Amino acid sequence: LFPSFSSFVAVKMIQCAQACLYLSVLVAFAACNAPPVPLDDIFIEKTFVPEECVRAVKVGDYVRYHYIGMFPDGKKFDSSYDRGNTYNVFVGKKQLIEGMDKALVGMCVNERRLVKIPPQLAYGKQGYGDIIPADSILHFDVLLLDVWNPEDGVQIKTYHTPATCPRKVEVSDFVRYHYNGTLLDGTLFDSSHTRMRTYDTYVGIGWLIAGMDQGLLGMCVGERRIITMPPSLGYGENGDGEYCSDIPGQASLVFDVVLLDFHNPRDRITVTNQKVPEPCTRKAVAGDFVRYHYNGSLLDGTFFDSSYSRNRTYDTYVGQGYVIAGMDEGLIGVCVGERRTITIPPHLGYGEEGTGTKIPGSAVLVFDVHIIDFHNPSDNTEVTVTYKPEGCDKQTKKGDFIKYHYNASLMDGTSIDSTYNYAKTYNIVLGANQIVPGMEDGLMDMCVGEKRHLVIPPHLGYGERGVTGEVPGSAVLVFDVELVDMEEGLPEGYMFIWNDEVSPDLFAEMDKDNDEQVEPSEFTDYIIRQVNEGKGRLAPGFDPYRIIDNMFSNQDRDGDGKITVAEFKLKADEAAAHDEL
Repeated sequence: LFPSFSSFVAVKMIQCAQACLYLSVLVAFAACNAPPVPLDDIFIEKTFVPEECVRAVKVGDYVRYHYIGMFPDGKKFDSSYDRGNTYNVFVGKKQLIEGMDKALVGMCVNERRLVKIPPQLAYGKQGYGDIIPADSILHFDVLLLDVWNPEDGVQIKTYHTPATCPRKVEVSDFVRYHYNGTLLDGTLFDSSHTRMRTYDTYVGIGWLIAGMDQGLLGMCVGERRIITMPPSLGYGENGDGEYCSDIPGQASLVFDVVLLDFHNPRDRITVTNQKVPEPCTRKAVAGDFVRYHYNGSLLDGTFFDSSYSRNRTYDTYVGQGYVIAGMDEGLIGVCVGERRTITIPPHLGYGEEGTGTKIPGSAVLVFDVHIIDFHNPSDNTEVTVTYKPEGCDKQTKKGDFIKYHYNASLMDGTSIDSTYNYAKTYNIVLGANQIVPGMEDGLMDMCVGEKRHLVIPPHLGYGERGVTGEVPGSAVLVFDVELVDMEEGLPEGYMFIWNDEVSPDLFAEMDKDNDEQVEPSEFTDYIIRQVNEGKGRLAPGFDPYRIIDNMFSNQDRDGDGKITVAEFKLKADEAAAHDEL
């Protein structure tokens, strides 16, 4: 019996499928064991491409790269890593096998390529000794680290520019800057930041590698820039082994620089931002004593000191070497209330040594100063009459008892005190050392109703110590005074005088109990009665009973608490040393 036609067809289809499957297995087996198919040209697989490619290799460029050389089966025949050195060569100048010359063109720094090179573009039928057989296909795993051209110069990329730039670096300037130094692939070889100290040097006179000498020119304080240089302007063919990570030969260098400070040895101080009050009746000269506030900073704005933080002015003589030379010069010619910025080069500041942690060596200093007051040791009280009444018959003199109002302040306008706040006058005896000497001077020869403006230097005021919590040390004082009343004092040397003729029986009148001696109570009662009756007058402004006690003591010569006739004498009968009767 023959199978049906449909069954016959099904059997034939199964046999055909089995034959096809067998044939595909044979083909696959043959492919796995077949020799490599020859390439017509290089084959490039980019295994890593950096995000940024500033520059790609061109014919004529010089490159530094690492590589691993392998056969198609993965067997390594060479490696630059094993030697610990990059392979350095010009591209496109037949210094490489033709395939590698082609493969490197267009590569970026840090790019990685797997390059397959056919034998005709490698070592051909000759091979290479015992290392590379004839007609070998070569695979290279290449990592590009550096590229430059003999025509290259310094490349500058500024990525931060300060808002103001009053001055730019020029040849022979001395600069202070921080930097990070890397190779072109980003490998760090040095950093001033890790040493926590700026790099300080002259620019443009050969103290630096040529590329840095050029790259720093034209910078502003606070500017940040990337300076890239070829090895011919860096460390050349030999590189440099001074750093912890060596700089290889023929390496491009990249410096990320921030300029903190610069000056020129010929610089003098500069004065800017002057705010001079009007009027300015007097300017500081050498020998004056100045009180001022300041903020001190470096040229990049780094703060190092402030008198405000101590809540006390800085007080010094100017022009006499008591402060750094630049400040000595910068304070000459200031007015009270003036504000100015004084910029001081290091040779007029703290020099190459600085002051330690706060002020580094060779630092330019910037002082923002506010002049509070100044005076000269030869100054006297400055008296300005602001109002004088007509008909000034009597003028104040030593010994007068006066009453006056005042407003007291410092030179910068800071209020100290005012009698108007207490609604009563200030009362003193002139010449009795009850007020500071400068005020004594300022109140002399004054009329009732007169007004004066007094400026009192500290040596006639409260001196170097001042008054705690009220008047700073060495402060100039300003008083606006008005004389309200005055009572004429006694002649100098007298604490009591007679208005009438002196009684010839003076002792007897005092001796009420007629016991030939005057008790303190008798003496006091008698003097008070004379004053009340207008027959005598005590020195005004003093406690009358203290004056009387003093008078009694002067008469009681043996100190027994009683005055006898023998002891009792009038001033006219006394030596000049006695003040009373």
